[in-house]
Amino acid sequence: AGCDGPHPHFGNFIPPPECPVFEPSWEEFADPFAFINKIRPIAEKTGICKVRPPPDWQPPFACDVDRLHFTPRIQRLNELEAQTRVKLNFLDQIAKFWELQGCTLKIPHVERKILDLYLLNKLVAEEGGFDAICRERRWTKIAMKMGFAPGRAVGSHLRAHYERILYPYNLFQAGANLLCVQKHMLTNDVKDREYKPHDLAQRQSVQLAEVSTPARRAKRMGAEGGCIKTEAGGASENRPNLRRRMGSFVVKPESVKEVAAHVSLKAPHHQVDQYVCLVCGSGTDEDRLLLCDGCDDSYHTFCLIPPLHDVPKGDWRCPKCLALECNKPQEAFGFEQACRDYNLRAFGDMADSFKSDYFNLPVHMVPTELVEKEFWRLVSTIEEDVTVEYGADIASKEFGSGFPVRNGKFKVAPEDEVYLDSGWNLNNMPVMDPSVLTHVTADICGMKLPWLYVGMCFSSFCWHIEDHWSYSINYLHWGEPKTWYGAPGYAAEQLEEVMKKLAPELFEAQPDLLHQLVTIMNPNILMAHGVPIYRTNQCAGEFVITFPRAYHSGFNQGFNFAEAVNFCTVDWMPLGRQCVDHYRMLHRYCVFSHDELICKMASKAETLDVVLASAVQKDMAVMIREERELRERVQKMGVVHCQQTEYDLLPDDECQCARCRTTCYLSALTCPCNPEVLVCLHHAQDLCSCPVEGYTLHYRFTLDELYPMMKAIALRAESYNFWASHVTDILEAKLDKKKSLVEFHALIEESETRAFPENDLLRHLRMVTQDAEKCSCVAQQLLNGKRQTRSRLGGGKSQNQLTVEELKSFVRQLYNLPCSIHQAPLLKELLNHVEDFQQESEKVLAEETPSAVEIQCLLDVSSDFDVALPELPVLRERLEQARWLEAVQAASSWPASLSLDTMRRLIDQGVGLAPLSSVERAMARLQELLTVSEHWEDQVHNLIRARPHHCLEMLEAAVQEVENIPAYLPNCLQLKDAVSRAKEWLQDAENLQVLGGRIPVLDALLDLVSQGRSIPVQLDPLPRLESLVSEVQAWKECAAKTFLTKNSPFTLLEVLCPRCEVSTGAQKSKGKRIKDFHCGKKKAAKLESLSDVERALSESKDSASAMATLGEVRLKEMEVLFSIRMANESKLLPAVNCSSLHVCVCQEAPKGSMLICELCRDAFHSNCVPSPSDPRSIQPWLCPHCRRSERPPLDRVLPLLASLQRLRVRLPEGDALRYLIERTVSWQHRMQQVSASWKLPALRDRLGSTPFAKVGIPGGLSSHKKEVGCGLDKKAKRRLEREGRCRTKKPQKKKPKLSKEKSREGKTAPTPSPSQLSDLSPSDDSEDDMVLCPAECCQQPEGDEVDWVQCDGSCNQWFHQVCVGVSPELAEKEDYICVSCTMKDGFVRK
Repeated sequence: AGCDGPHPHFGNFIPPPECPVFEPSWEEFADPFAFINKIRPIAEKTGICKVRPPPDWQPPFACDVDRLHFTPRIQRLNELEAQTRVKLNFLDQIAKFWELQGCTLKIPHVERKILDLYLLNKLVAEEGGFDAICRERRWTKIAMKMGFAPGRAVGSHLRAHYERILYPYNLFQAGANLLCVQKHMLTNDVKDREYKPHDLAQRQSVQLAEVSTPARRAKRMGAEGGCIKTEAGGASENRPNLRRRMGSFVVKPESVKEVAAHVSLKAPHHQVDQYVCLVCGSGTDEDRLLLCDGCDDSYHTFCLIPPLHDVPKGDWRCPKCLALECNKPQEAFGFEQACRDYNLRAFGDMADSFKSDYFNLPVHMVPTELVEKEFWRLVSTIEEDVTVEYGADIASKEFGSGFPVRNGKFKVAPEDEVYLDSGWNLNNMPVMDPSVLTHVTADICGMKLPWLYVGMCFSSFCWHIEDHWSYSINYLHWGEPKTWYGAPGYAAEQLEEVMKKLAPELFEAQPDLLHQLVTIMNPNILMAHGVPIYRTNQCAGEFVITFPRAYHSGFNQGFNFAEAVNFCTVDWMPLGRQCVDHYRMLHRYCVFSHDELICKMASKAETLDVVLASAVQKDMAVMIREERELRERVQKMGVVHCQQTEYDLLPDDECQCARCRTTCYLSALTCPCNPEVLVCLHHAQDLCSCPVEGYTLHYRFTLDELYPMMKAIALRAESYNFWASHVTDILEAKLDKKKSLVEFHALIEESETRAFPENDLLRHLRMVTQDAEKCSCVAQQLLNGKRQTRSRLGGGKSQNQLTVEELKSFVRQLYNLPCSIHQAPLLKELLNHVEDFQQESEKVLAEETPSAVEIQCLLDVSSDFDVALPELPVLRERLEQARWLEAVQAASSWPASLSLDTMRRLIDQGVGLAPLSSVERAMARLQELLTVSEHWEDQVHNLIRARPHHCLEMLEAAVQEVENIPAYLPNCLQLKDAVSRAKEWLQDAENLQVLGGRIPVLDALLDLVSQGRSIPVQLDPLPRLESLVSEVQAWKECAAKTFLTKNSPFTLLEVLCPRCEVSTGAQKSKGKRIKDFHCGKKKAAKLESLSDVERALSESKDSASAMATLGEVRLKEMEVLFSIRMANESKLLPAVNCSSLHVCVCQEAPKGSMLICELCRDAFHSNCVPSPSDPRSIQPWLCPHCRRSERPPLDRVLPLLASLQRLRVRLPEGDALRYLIERTVSWQHRMQQVSASWKLPALRDRLGSTPFAKVGIPGGLSSHKKEVGCGLDKKAKRRLEREGRCRTKKPQKKKPKLSKEKSREGKTAPTPSPSQLSDLSPSDDSEDDMVLCPAECCQQPEGDEVDWVQCDGSCNQWFHQVCVGVSPELAEKEDYICVSCTMKDGFVRK
């Protein structure tokens, strides 16, 4: 794979390392030469560097864009690279050789790659030649060296191609006068399809405009046009497109038309003697006789070596003409100018179009890395011929600089006037005082006057160094980046040697090739040969500086505008003279005369910079010594004539040495034979062949004139010697001879005024003066008691205060300074006070336990000194120790406040203290206490968190252990509290279990269990109590399943208790007088809601009080229900308009079959509520509002009560259940009395056979209408119903006597029989029986409070509210008219 390019292993370009990039501050940027001198030690190691100005430095672009026009250079990229150009030159020679033989060169392909004929020819020559390789059969080795894989028979192909194309050429070069190939080997036959015609004509001309200017090679061939016949227009056909797409492609071969061979066959017989073969001298075989198209000589085809089998086609040259044509010297390579003149806009359009078309991307989107790799690929290939144009070396003097200048055509805005005099303005930099070029009088374009550069993509500047090895600075005004490569100055000769080694043919033809700026070489190749190369991308607004003799090259990434100029500093002076000697060796022109520059600077010795004068003195001494030697040598040669000539008045081209082209200034030799020709004294023997005695020595100055000039410059260079001597004397003065600081400042001012060099002496004087000023300032601050950071003192430290030693040293320094300081005596006195303080501190610190007050007093005294005393840290340490010991003592005296955090904090503070025995003892005690405390805290924590909990005895023992620890321990206190609570809980549990037969209430039991669970101690009674609570909960669930209906909205207590919240309907309110009869008892709390009832039951002390509470609720229930019954019955009287009634759950008028609730007596539509499952059943029908429970049989309820009594726990639901059973049994007893008084055997038998068939909820208010009406007629049934309502409801509503309730509590039978509970019915009349209620069915209510209401009719009688169905609220708000007054007076209740 190595045969397709000149450098196989450099196919992938690797960018060199980056050069330094500097970003100066505004202060550094102010003086360009000072900044360049500052960065020179770094930047000259890389040869080039980049400088980014401060962001706000943006000079306006001042070039006249409309006037600027230029003719660019044409650059064919693959001709720029040295080794590629060598190959192209070789191919040109081969092509020319074969074209002169009437054949077209076709480059063959091997392994699908173009054969590198140059490399093949070179390798064959290195291996001993064609014959030796064939003899030793080394063609396979040649193939492997060219990069072909072995084993593919490539060697035989290479041999055939070499023998066909190169071998004849080499024989011709050796002088054998032979044609190299035969006709059948070099024809445009079908067999030659594998060959590619050489693009000689194509590569030698590029059409840039309507008229194409031939390139250097085309010029050469054009000069030979008289000898070569070509078809018109052939050279311009199929030219390559300048803007090719990127990629590997082969240039389309130019169609080469075969030209008919100008072969003169033998003429008729009368002309035979006119054409004879020059080899054999015979004119026979006229059909085989060839006529040369150059000299008309004749040769037989079989007389040529080797003989030709056929007559060649095209022009044919004989061996003699061929030698003349091929041995003509080549014209030096250089760039040609394009024919078209561009302005900026036209060139920019062309450049942007080229780049966008080439990369098929917008110009701003092409990466710089991609352009860089593609550039080095293009310059290294012979297959692609890409041509670009470069507007280089455009004189700024003609079109204006890109920087603004004074008196220029560009109008500068007021805010931009600062750029007119800026040192970085390239118009100013070469002529500033620090630049040596200031003393060159001529305006040298490119050196003193900036040159402009307008670039496009791939346009390049080749490897070169600046003229006279000067500095250069380049500024990119705008546009796309410019890529630079540079080598340091010390590697210049190494770079030249590498290029000469790799391309010797070019340097043989042009020894000063690198000075022509026409040759580049891949940086990777140079780096591979040890040349250090660095790169950078210069963007718009950035400077690139090249240093003396630093080779640099590069290319443009796209359309841009740059400006460059040269400058020289003092350090360049020796290199400038060395460069002139180098130019003399290369026979290169000088841009200016170095000797003239030195002499002109010497003539201005009085105004010359001292540093520059010193450099000029050294250079002038070398110049005079060399000139004296040369003149003495010429004199010894015999030259006797001399003449003074003012060469500085002559043009440079009239002062050039005819031999080495050096500009002569001090002297030259001429001969009368040709006075216009002169030589320098180095080449005196090369002037002419005339006798030396006739030569004339022309000189500018005599030696006697040069010596005073050197003396003057020496005086200027040595003008500051007196100043330096005076400075030295002052710096070395002793004691009373010391001068004041003012005189030191005067010496520094003198050096600045007279521009003395910045040498070590001046820097030392400035340093001493600065030190003296700082010492004086610090001394004054110390005396004033102020503190300020000092930057430089004798001790060399930087800190806020002087130590005592530094103060002593500082005092000594004040007395040792070369100048006198008036603060020195006062500072000495301050030092004495400091020493006294140190003595007092030493006494205090010697005490074993100094008091904090004493230490604090000393510290207060030290605050008056602006000195870092060594005793102060010790005093502060002792003060901290004393305060810490006091804090430990204070904390230990109050154990309740000595927590673990406090101990840890004190220990942490103590750890940071300096070692002290008392502190260590206190730390040990504190650490021991902390360890014990943490141990018990963790242990107690584990005891508290242990599962299962530990017993009380173990925890009490732990409490006893921690009692004696003098610290605040939260876990231990928690344990102590837990033990105390456990004891209290056990006492409460014991008290609960030994109440003397009293049954505990469930709420108290739950509270006790809850408290026990929160105590982290093993409590033996707790599991039994928790089990008891669980049994109670299970009993409640069982009772709920027994009484509650499915999805019941009521709670168990709500079902078991009498109804205390029954709505009486929305009736009109009216105020009413109410008569309350109190039976001499305290008015009980109101029981308005179920929560009130539950709270009262929970707070009751025993069952008797609970029964009394439920009795009160029952009375209220009876009153409310009776009033509801009366109201509902009155609605159904015949006198009432049925259409206005609202009954049932639907609140509509009665209609159809109606169901009457046995409890509330309200009417319901049979289709709105569930009907009785069995119409013949004697069970009463209850409406949905009154049926609140399942109404279980008594035999299912009595076991619940028995199981609750076995649990021995009181709970509201149990009291309610007990009361419910008592009411049921009481109702049964009354029912037996009714049946006995009315002599109803059927009813008595029925009740006897199945006593207590159902439990009436609430409390036996269910009617027995169906049950007693089975064997009676309708009349008896109605009478029984009326009488039964009046008599049987009295005991149901009547509250039992309190004495009877207590007697019932004493019974302990778990399941009371009817006989045992029969005495629960009231037998004694109460005080309420003394007041008679005139109601037809008086219920005889009992209780602490009985509500009455007075009739508002004509009778004014008093009625029990419950007997007439009036609630207390209704009695207050509305008038009550009894039934009798209503019928009598005709009132209608509303």
